[in-house]
Amino acid sequence: MTFSIDDPVTAAPTAAPARPSGPGSDFARLSRRIGEAGLLDRRPGYYTARLGLVIAALLGGGAAFFALGDSWWQLAVAAAMAVVFGQVALVAHDLAHRQVFRRRRPSETWGRLFGNLAIGMSYGWWMNKHTRHHANPNHEELDPDVAPDLLVWSTDQARNSSGLARVIGGHQAFLFFPLLTLEGFNLHVSSMRALRSPSMKNRGLEGALLLLHLAAYLSALFLVLSPGKAVAFLAVHQCLFGVYLGCTFAPNHKGMPTFTGDERPDFLRRQVLTSRNVRGGRFTDVMLGGLNYQIEHHLFPSMPTPHLRRARVIVRAYCAEIGVPYHETGLLRSYYEALAHLHRVGEPIRRQRGAS
Repeated sequence: MTFSIDDPVTAAPTAAPARPSGPGSDFARLSRRIGEAGLLDRRPGYYTARLGLVIAALLGGGAAFFALGDSWWQLAVAAAMAVVFGQVALVAHDLAHRQVFRRRRPSETWGRLFGNLAIGMSYGWWMNKHTRHHANPNHEELDPDVAPDLLVWSTDQARNSSGLARVIGGHQAFLFFPLLTLEGFNLHVSSMRALRSPSMKNRGLEGALLLLHLAAYLSALFLVLSPGKAVAFLAVHQCLFGVYLGCTFAPNHKGMPTFTGDERPDFLRRQVLTSRNVRGGRFTDVMLGGLNYQIEHHLFPSMPTPHLRRARVIVRAYCAEIGVPYHETGLLRSYYEALAHLHRVGEPIRRQRGAS
């Protein structure tokens, strides 16, 4: 196992951490404290209200769209619906982690309704990808979120980069937010491409719901708006949706230590060392969907979102008790750390270009 030294924000403890007395692993002890505090209990009232508000926002946005008709004011609706789509995606995330329902079937049913039908993102594709991320966060060979594609996440990836990653990698920090404008389109394309995989369950249902979303979305645009306004609406809506999603997920792990090799630290350290929390009030909680408590979410993925704020106090104190670094920063600082990391790891590409 190796820790990446590309980012100095956090590091592994320099000395063996002190372990509290009592049986069980460090995570088992923490889990008992969390359970005793009742933070793993379901919150049906909260999720009834949250799902209801998200559905109301979707229906309200649709009503505003049809009421305005063929007007350039529709671009304001497009911007608002980008936020609504982001909130729908966050609800689908909670459903996938069984924060809402304990049983698999209702979680999948509602997950496909919110993901595939409402916003055109395959629940099955995203579930597969996100499960692998949670099992091995920031592991360069095992976490799909740090696989070199358009961007590189370590100096080793930069040295071995090719194709678009090599073209973009040297200046990826400056291109990061512009590239996020493509993320909404990428979700749709990746969702459709995933249907070709025989390993995806319920491919027929997934595909039917995705096609229904696409047909309804494009039909509404081009029946209500002139072609120019329809294209403008689509561009504003999907680009801002991508930026919103990227701004929600980017602070969580980007710029935190990465792992390589076959060995890994224990579960608690694997999750805590690779995650970053974002400080903020209730507005931050709502806009980031609770993912600003990324450390707690990774330790307890099925914990209902409204419990994460209280869990943070327990987890932070416990990490201090056993000597595990717990990284937390403000929202703007989290973006700075992520972008600084992207710029730093792109140095081998810039150096090689300068030498050529």
